[in-house]
Amino acid sequence: MPQFVIEREIKGAGSLSDAQLREVSLRSLEVLEGMGPQIQWLHSYVTEDKVYCVYLAPDEGSIREHARRVGIPADRVSAVRRLLDPVNVR
Repeated sequence: MPQFVIEREIKGAGSLSDAQLREVSLRSLEVLEGMGPQIQWLHSYVTEDKVYCVYLAPDEGSIREHARRVGIPADRVSAVRRLLDPVNVR
């Protein structure tokens, strides 16, 4: 299944409390359950003013629909073409 990186501009994301991040994450998971197994959240990286999420999904439209339902931005959605890491480049 295709993998996507979603860039979400959220001012002050790095200052959100654990409880706030958990609340948004649980809401996201609830929406994902309703959308079915074809879309999956793998993990996210929280920086100062952005959150980068990695998802498996059939297409970009599914990612954008999920964001709409949760009420969070999906400012940039990029399909992953290749994965590089220290193990697979040797």
